This record gives sequence, C-alpha cells and structure tokens, in this order.
Amino acid sequence: MAVSSASHAQLIQASWTRCRDYGLEHLSLPDFAGLSGANLAELLERQQTLLRTTRDEVIPQFNHLLGNSSYLIMLSDAQGHVLETWGTRRFIDPRQQHGFVAGARWLEQGVGTNAIGTALACAEAVHVSQDEHFLKHNRFMASAAAPLFDAQRQLIGVLDVSSDSYLPASQTLGMVRMMSQSLENRLIIARYAGQYRQLSFNTGSNNLDSQWAGLLLFDDRGQIVAANRRADSLLGQPALQHNLEQLFQTPLAVLMGHAAGQPFAVQVAGRNRFHCQMHEPLHCPPPTTSNRPATDTDPRIRKALHQAGLLLEKDIPLLIQGETGVGKEVFVNALHAASSRRDQPLIALNCAAIPAELVESELFGYEKGAFTGAHHKGNPGLIRKAEHGIVFLDEIGDMPLPTQARLLRFLQTRSIQPLGSGEPVAVDIRVVSATHQNLLECVRQGRFRQDLYYRLAGLSLTLPPLRERSDRLALIEQVHAQYRDAQAPATLSSTVLQHLLQHPWPGNMRQLTSTLQVALALAGQQPVALEHLPDSFFNELPTTDQVETAPVTAPDEYNLSLRLQALKGNVSALARDLGISRTTLYKRLQAQNLADASITPERS
Repeated sequence: MAVSSASHAQLIQASWTRCRDYGLEHLSLPDFAGLSGANLAELLERQQTLLRTTRDEVIPQFNHLLGNSSYLIMLSDAQGHVLETWGTRRFIDPRQQHGFVAGARWLEQGVGTNAIGTALACAEAVHVSQDEHFLKHNRFMASAAAPLFDAQRQLIGVLDVSSDSYLPASQTLGMVRMMSQSLENRLIIARYAGQYRQLSFNTGSNNLDSQWAGLLLFDDRGQIVAANRRADSLLGQPALQHNLEQLFQTPLAVLMGHAAGQPFAVQVAGRNRFHCQMHEPLHCPPPTTSNRPATDTDPRIRKALHQAGLLLEKDIPLLIQGETGVGKEVFVNALHAASSRRDQPLIALNCAAIPAELVESELFGYEKGAFTGAHHKGNPGLIRKAEHGIVFLDEIGDMPLPTQARLLRFLQTRSIQPLGSGEPVAVDIRVVSATHQNLLECVRQGRFRQDLYYRLAGLSLTLPPLRERSDRLALIEQVHAQYRDAQAPATLSSTVLQHLLQHPWPGNMRQLTSTLQVALALAGQQPVALEHLPDSFFNELPTTDQVETAPVTAPDEYNLSLRLQALKGNVSALARDLGISRTTLYKRLQAQNLADASITPERS
C-alpha cells in the first residue's frame, strides 16, 4: 500500500517523470548492469567497514523482527551497486534473480522507480509499493529504503528492506529508518573511536542511548568534529564546524564538569530543554541499548560478571554460552569496561558472519601479496589489533577446523605467524569466546577440537534466556523507557504487559527490543496496544492451555501484582488503567492479599 501523504505522492510522481525522461516505458526490462570480477572485488574491499558494521552489528539487532517474514535486506553503495543481501529470496521473480546479487545496480536510469534508486535520487527515505514501481517487471515486491550518510554528511550508500507482503508502508519505512540511523551512528563512533569525547542529547531523559538521540563528537576545545543527522534536526542547524558552547549556550567548563555517563539538562534560549549525557573517548563501539539491561539486574548475571572479571585478570580464557540474543556481546562489553584493560582495544570477530575461507586471514592477518586478491598493504589481523586488550570470538562453534588448529597453537605459544610471513609475532591479549551452540556436542560430532575446547573453556558461563529471568518485568519496563518518546505514555497497559510477560522470547533481549521499538514507532504518542505488536510476536505466543498451566499465580492476581509493580504502587493509576474505581481496586487487592503497608489509598 502507498503512504497517503502529498510529499510521498510528489516523490513518486517526480521519479516517474525522471523515468520517462530516461526513455523508459512501463514494459521495459530492468537493466541491472553493474560490476563483476575484479571491479566488484575492489568495491567490496573498499566497503569493508560499511559491510562489516551492517552485517555484524545492525542486522543481528533486527534479525528476529524480520526472521518470520518474507523480507530481503539489501545494502548498496552510493552508486546503487548491491554490496550484500540478507534474508529470504522466495518472493523474488525468477526472472529478476540477477538483480539481487552483489554488483547489480539499482539506479532509476536502468531499473525505473525503486526504493534504492529513488532514495539515492531524492536523498531521503522512501517507500515504493508494488504498483508504484515504474517498470511492471518490478511490481512483485514492495520496498522501503533509506540513504546512509557519514559523519561529514556525504552519501555513502542505501539500506533497503524488500518484501512481497502487504504490510503497512509506515511499518516497513519505520523499520528501515531505525536500521539506517543505527548504522550511521555506529559508523560515526567506529570512525572516531578513542579520539574524541561524545555527547548524546535528546528532548527526553529516557532515550539518550537510543539511535534517535543526537550524537556529537568534539575535541578538547569543544569544536564539533562529527555529528549525526538527528543532532542537526534537534538543534535546528548543522552541528558540524560549530562549537559546543555556541550550540548549547553554556560554557565548555560547565558542560565538561558533568560526570561521564550521568544525565544532565541544559536550557537553550529560544529552543527546547535538552537532556544530555557525556561519554569519554570510546575504544570500541558501545553496547547497543537493546541489550544493556542484560548486565544490570539479574543476580545470575551479576555473579557471572564478577566471576568472569576475576578470571580474566588471571589470563584464564572464558567461554560465554547462551541462546541467540541473550546479550553475550553486551556481557563481554561490560566485562571489558570493568577490567584493567578497559583503556585498551576490545576487538570482536563473528566467526559465523564471514566466509570460512576468510576467518583465518581476518584473525591472524597476512603480509602483502600473501595470496591472490590480498590487499596491497597487507592486514595485521584482529589479534594484533587487540594488542594489550581483549579478543572476542563470537560464535566460536562456527570456526572452521583448520583455523581451530591455528588458534590452538596461538593459545599455546601466544604468538602468531601471519600468512605469507616467516616471522612469529608475540601478542599480549586476553581471549573471550561465545557461542549459542553446545560445544561439547560439537566435539562429539567431530566439528570442534576437544583440545581447543578445554583451552577456551577455562571458565564456562551460561547466560539465562529472557523467559527464565526473574526480572523480566523490570527489563521490559527499562527497554520501554529507553525507546519511549517523551510525549508517549510512560507505562504499558495490563493487556500488553501480560502478553509481553507470557511470551517465550526465542530471540531474547534482541527480540524484545525490536518488538518494542516497532510497537512504539507505530503507536506514536498513543498507548501501545496489541495491534501495534508485530504478527511474528503472536505466532510465538503459547497457547491458552499452556498459559493457564504456567507455574505462576492466578491470572487476575498475577495481572494486578505485575501492574502494581509496573506503576510503582500507584493505585490510582492502576484503577484508571483497569477502568474501575480506586475503592473497588483496593478491595480487590486486599482480597488477594496484595495490599500491604507500602500500598495505601492515601499514597495513591
């Protein structure tokens, strides 16, 4: 379906006009002619940072939201060349398959009106429904795309979400906007990691860590060296090349006097009151807000973090196990931040996210000319980049057996020999591994070396899944508060909260965050309702029988208890939420023995 707004209609109309000017007709065949061979290999080499950040950091954040639908995510460069795709291809017209591979080009000149090409042409996010494609051959899909800009506002690519489904355009467009903003922020932070202080700011205090916060990086004189587009929008002017004192009309010494990580507010004359947070120079991308609660509340998490910290200092390798999305990467980030190596690099390699033949060269590096296609300057490898810091080997169970042998030798000798080099290099690092697989079962199946397993698992810790966490309510509230707009309701209704608490969350914290992000985006400033939750959420809910036999208290009592906790004992607010009088509610609480000295009619 099309977005029913004049601006959208104007974008599509302007695109169709351009297509006619290019000489295209509705029955013209799409021309995806692009790059191949050496030219494509060179392009992919140049775009490694953009590719790696999208693949390893952004896609996993939204994977469980997209996993149950027929979505295909495409990443292109600023010239419309496809760099990589993720997701299902089931909905693609067989005659069009060649347009969804690396190197294919999606410019309007050859493909007509389409999300990637039109987003490049107008430099803004756009949704193109089936019938809005200029070429009839492309009308088997609906797509939304958002342009990507670097810290200097240069267009560097496009992120696209395509599907055959008839989902609301606003949902798909909102999704791609979230993904693109998250990607831009990560690229900015990665580009300037360890060099400059960072200031995040927003109109509300609860979403300073979301991708929608303004992001500024500045030097010791307060000069802005990098900023995201959200910062420009909030400030009403381009932030680049301005000084922090000018933008916030506050002396730099006052701004810098606030402790790192502690929120504060500034009143800018003639503008909104901004809530801010300072951060010291970062040596690695910060953990995503979506998973942050995984290290803050549950007693088992705190115990695991304490134990892991003690052994890390003794150079004992750690193996972190747990289901996908439980927060293994966030746990490692927290471990690094609390360690004596917090000022040194934390370098991560997702062993499942890159081709098996590249894992070894990425990990151990190579000299120039070591093999065909090698970069002319060589590559030091991630282990050497982590000198004096920590190497995080995520999804270690997917490491190829030949690379396992080399990793074992490194752990034994603490020196590496890059490909094409005859000289071993000594390295001082700590090693932390993680996997969602049962490594002992992998050992029994011959897919993982037993000797390497015992080298990596000096201490093996298992992070609990979300459905087993004793603090699910607190986690749901915290994620909701982080992504809630300042004008949106501060609490979730009993019905929505009950569904969230009963969900099995196979995607754990990552899935919870994605679900609430979408729900909040669709609800706007209205209360989140069941219709704002994705269809995939309901497909995974337990049946009525399963819910009724779950080991919890009676449903009504369970509801009231949870709602009362969520509202921090505010009986009046709960009565309004349930549509009953405060007296009736208090009688019900007393009848269920839920009322105590801390909850009284007077307090509410």
